Formats: sequence, structure tokens, C-alpha cells
Amino acid sequence: MNVRFPLPFAALVLLGLVGCASAPRPGTAMPSDAEVVTGTAAQGPSDGPAVPAPTDPAPAPVVDAPVEGDATATADLPVSEAEDDYAALYGDASATAGTDPAAAAYDPWEPMNRRIHAFNNVVDRGVARPLARAYVAVVPQPVRLGVTNFFDNLGSPLTMVNQLLQGRPRDAVQTLGRFVVNSTLGIGGVFDPASDLKMKRRSEDFGQTLGTWGWRRSRYVELPFFGPRTLRDVFGLAGDYPLSATRQVDDDTVRYGLQGLQLVDTRAQLLSIDSLREGAADDYVLVRDAWLQRRNYQIQMDLRRTRDDELPDYLRDEDERDPMVPAGAMPIPGG
Repeated sequence: MNVRFPLPFAALVLLGLVGCASAPRPGTAMPSDAEVVTGTAAQGPSDGPAVPAPTDPAPAPVVDAPVEGDATATADLPVSEAEDDYAALYGDASATAGTDPAAAAYDPWEPMNRRIHAFNNVVDRGVARPLARAYVAVVPQPVRLGVTNFFDNLGSPLTMVNQLLQGRPRDAVQTLGRFVVNSTLGIGGVFDPASDLKMKRRSEDFGQTLGTWGWRRSRYVELPFFGPRTLRDVFGLAGDYPLSATRQVDDDTVRYGLQGLQLVDTRAQLLSIDSLREGAADDYVLVRDAWLQRRNYQIQMDLRRTRDDELPDYLRDEDERDPMVPAGAMPIPGG
């Protein structure tokens, strides 16, 4: 049977189908009136010059916020070989970074020390320095080197005893061998064939030994004639004096002559720093800090000598000379 739909009803159905087809899908955003639709010239005429569509600014680089555990994680990283080599010689950089060398000086007796320092400077300018300059001007350099070698060799037995007290028998044996070689082949120590045989020069005293035994921090004191020391090194002088080689000489004239020559030789080795001291804003602070740093370095090296064989060749310490007034160099009547 033929069913005929009225024309108006058919038109309504057709309009409904067209409306459903043109409706947006759920979830699809409709373009807003503010959006700019770009096109080409072929898409339609334009009343003015083309305006480029605005672009979003480039995003800022993301910087990670510092994490509280980063420092701990960095500290837990394995130490490189170069860092280990540095620490073996100079100590842990993290422990000394940012410290003030002047603040590290333990000098509660500074007023008294400054007065003694001024006295020592008067004696130095009036006696010691002129004698040292005359000695350098008159005595040829090879002869002066022989004198220095001679007194270095005389100090070898004292160095050997302190090396044994520090628990370093291997270094003590080497020092003994050096003393024997220089005393025989070196004609009483005037020449230094032991250095050509790779036998290193060491200089040890009882003050360093006390430092390796645990007396690290000690108050600074300046002694008349002897110069910079610490309280620990004053006790060290008392321990070194009976073992001094020049003290074993019975003839007073010979002993005083040797002691005087040793003092002049020691002062001559320090002439090179006179210009530095003259230009210093505070000569006392310069001498004190330089001496304390040198002394602390010597003690730290004594503590690390047991690792000397583990260090690379380029970090091993060279031969040592210690231009400090020895215990036996000061002429003492009846000594």
C-alpha cells in the first residue's frame, strides 16, 4: 500500500537531518570570536596589509630548585685521584676553605711577643744582618754551600733520633745512610754526594716530634735571639739541646766558633726575604704567620710520610733545608 507523507512533514525531517550533521561533536571547542583565522590571498580579499597572528612567548628555561640532599650526595661522590693527591700533601680543602690565616694564629701573648720582636729586629739590624751581608760579599758561593752542607750533615743524627721517635724507622735508616755517605765521601759533609744517590735530605727536631705525638695547637711565642717559636717548640729546644752536635765539642773556642759560623750561615740564607719584610705593613704579623704556616706544613708532612710511597713522583716533597736557629747554634757559656 502506498503511504504518502505530507510535504510539510517531509521538509521537517530533512531539516532535522541537516542540523544533526552540522552540530559539533561533544568535547570539541568552538572557535571564539577573538581567534584570528589566517588564510591566503586566494581565500578572499583583504582590506589592509596582512597582520601576522600573535605567537606565544618562548617558555622560560626550567631551573631545578636546589635540593637539600644535593650537598650530601656530592660529598658522597668518589674522590678523584688528583683530589686525593692534593689532600695527601695539603690537607682537605673543604676543611680549610674560607679560613683566615691570621685568625688561625694562636697568639694570646702578642703584646709581649711584639716587644721581643722589636728587640730581635734591633739585634738583627745592628749585628746579624751586617755580618751575613759581609759573609756573602767575602766568601764565594761554593764555599758558603760547603758550610751549609757541613752543618746540615751535623744535624743528621738529631734528625735520625726524632724520626725514630716519630715511628719512621725507614726514614731514620735513610738519614743514617746519608750521614755516613756525606761524612766519608763528602769529606765531613762539605760535599753532598748523598743527594746524587737520591738520598733525600730531612730536617727534624723534637718540636716536630711533639707535634706528631698529638700536640698540634700551641700558642705562639717569640724568644730573644732564637726568634719565632711556639710553646711546643720551646720544649722541643730543651729536648734537642743535649743532642746537638756542636755541644759535644769540649773546646770552648772551637765550639763558640762553630756556633757563630752556623748563626751567620743561617742568617745568610734568610737575606732573600729581607726586601719582603721591609715592604710589609706589619712585619710582626708577616713573620709570625709565615713561620706558623711553615711549621704546620712540616708537622703535617711528618704525619703523612708513611704514605710517601703511595704518592706520584710529581707530588713527592723535595729535599728540605730549615733555616731556623738550631738549639745548639746559640753560644751559651758552659754549654
